[in-house]
Amino acid sequence: MTGETLWIIDDDMVSQFAIKYKIGQSYPGYKVITFYTVQEALTCLRECSKSKLEIPHKVILDLGLPVLTGWHFLEELEKIHGCICPFDIYIVSAFSNSKDRQRAKYHSLVKGYFEKPLDKIAVDKIFM
Repeated sequence: MTGETLWIIDDDMVSQFAIKYKIGQSYPGYKVITFYTVQEALTCLRECSKSKLEIPHKVILDLGLPVLTGWHFLEELEKIHGCICPFDIYIVSAFSNSKDRQRAKYHSLVKGYFEKPLDKIAVDKIFM
């Protein structure tokens, strides 16, 4: 696991810090990169793809982002998915919504759905 990268896409600095802290406690070998917007993450992903730089191994994605939501990220990712290696995407949300949970459950790119704040059990599931 050493040297692998995880991206957190979440506009809440406190959530980013909490997730990063919990990952650092149990999985210190992971490099964690944070983004506040979907656009930042997509731009970085496209650059990584073009430059043959390392893309993330895992992505923790908040759904409730301003301007472009987590769903927009997934839609854009489906368009460029053939150009990059697949990675695991885990949705996190502060607002448990059965519609979003169902949609995530059947989305081909989503590996799991967790409520905020993430606890150690959720973090361990992401890294299993």
